[in-house]
Amino acid sequence: MLITGPGRDTADLFCSPLKVFSSGWSQRTLILRLTRREIEKRYRGSMLGFAWSLLVPLALLGVYTFVFSVVFEARWQLPIEGTGVFALVLFTGLILFNVFGECANRAPSLMLDHAAYIKKLVFPLETFGWVVVLAALFNALVGTVALLLGYLVFIGMPPPSAVAFPLSVGPPLLLALGCTWFLSSLGVYLRDLAQFVPLLVTVALFLSPVLYPVQMLEEKLPALALIMTRLNPLAVSIEEGRRTLFRGEFPHWLPLMAHFLVGWLVAWLGFMWFRKTRKGFADVV
Repeated sequence: MLITGPGRDTADLFCSPLKVFSSGWSQRTLILRLTRREIEKRYRGSMLGFAWSLLVPLALLGVYTFVFSVVFEARWQLPIEGTGVFALVLFTGLILFNVFGECANRAPSLMLDHAAYIKKLVFPLETFGWVVVLAALFNALVGTVALLLGYLVFIGMPPPSAVAFPLSVGPPLLLALGCTWFLSSLGVYLRDLAQFVPLLVTVALFLSPVLYPVQMLEEKLPALALIMTRLNPLAVSIEEGRRTLFRGEFPHWLPLMAHFLVGWLVAWLGFMWFRKTRKGFADVV
């Protein structure tokens, strides 16, 4: 039966939470092709090419390590210590945070950058959300390879619990997917969002235990530390990821799974928001 009028709008808005993944799977060939083009476009024409995906985070790593370990003398309360270890712990947080940060920064201008596709009624615009997330995941993979190499140099063989490290990428990935759909849709109507979101991402960076250990915050601002460690999906993933690599422990499954569900909820809501609002894109662009 053909649904028209308000009933059709309701059917378009509300969908199964599984639709988040089934829609991506059904368009997987297109998504992978666009992701490859996105990655190649980012480094096309540069002399160092794909090496920039590794050199940029390493350069930031060097700056952050100097500021926080040398100037502020911050120390991670871990069984292993040393300047090299501090850099690896810091780099781990950057890898996990940037999965979200890269997507959030890219999202507000995403639809405007692909305005030509908006006029094509049959083109699945939601695939661009997957493209941005997979491109960020590629950069995280490159960073993880560098992390493992550094780990072998400064520490030695990773502990058996390191096999659980990829699980800590899940919540930021789902959170990034939902926020990408939401912000890319909102960015069509609010152009100032492209200037405002990078500021919010920077704030989120300093409110997450990326550059400093949570213990430092617990001593001075215990209430804020409690909020960060319990309610911030990025903080939970970062702490659990570090636990698997540097404490030799498997993650705390309950909070990690809870934040998996939170990320899935955000992805689902972002997907429904995008489906509802994309009908007006052509009128604005």
